[in-house]
Parts: sequence; C-alpha cells; structure tokens
Amino acid sequence: MEISYDEISELRDFIVSLNLASESVIVVEGKRDSAALKNLGYQQKILEFHRFGGLTKFADSVSSHKNLILLFDSDRKGRYMTKKIIEQLERRTRIDLSYKKRLMHITRGKISAIEELSQYEKLFND
Repeated sequence: MEISYDEISELRDFIVSLNLASESVIVVEGKRDSAALKNLGYQQKILEFHRFGGLTKFADSVSSHKNLILLFDSDRKGRYMTKKIIEQLERRTRIDLSYKKRLMHITRGKISAIEELSQYEKLFND
C-alpha cells in the first residue's frame, strides 16, 4: 500500500484531535482496533464494544457519557452495529460519526477496519 506524506500528516492531526476530544469517549469493535489507535498515539479512554456482552448491556453502560465517537469498521457488521447503537442511544447521548468520516477521507478509503491503521504505525513513528 502506498502512503503519502500528506496522509501521515493528516493522520497525526487526526490523532491529536481525538486526544483533544476530552468530553468524548471512543468506541471501537475490539482490542486490535484499540491497540492500533494507541500505537498511533491516542492516549484517552477507549471502549471495546465486544467486552460488553451485547447491545443492551453496552447501551446501559455508556449512556452516561456525553459524547460517543464511534469508530467501527466499514464492513457490513460495522455498519449494522453503528445503526443499532444509534437506534438505542440517539435520545440518551450524542453519537459522533464525523471522526469515522474524516478517517475514511484521510486514508482515501484504503482501510475498512480500524485495526488496519497499524499499517501506518512504522511510518508514523519515524
């Protein structure tokens, strides 16, 4: 995969903006997604959806957060889960999909799973 300098620069800015979103909590599907974000420098709390044991338990656990930044994969499962979480939580908390859209723009659609951000790690830390 060819990665441009602009992509690396924009991705660095993206991680900085995530770190500054202190009123928010990031939600990813699993531990590889979480690890990929942390390895790129994300330092705030990350919730892993799979650890909650289902949508209802997840919704009950996270509804106290002001703002949820959903970073689910772009595959069918990720889109389905995003839709279901919005249905469950839209009246209880703010769901932010703008970061997901921005990430897809930065990577020019080359990644469909958040864990694939690990491909940027070596270049990112040089």
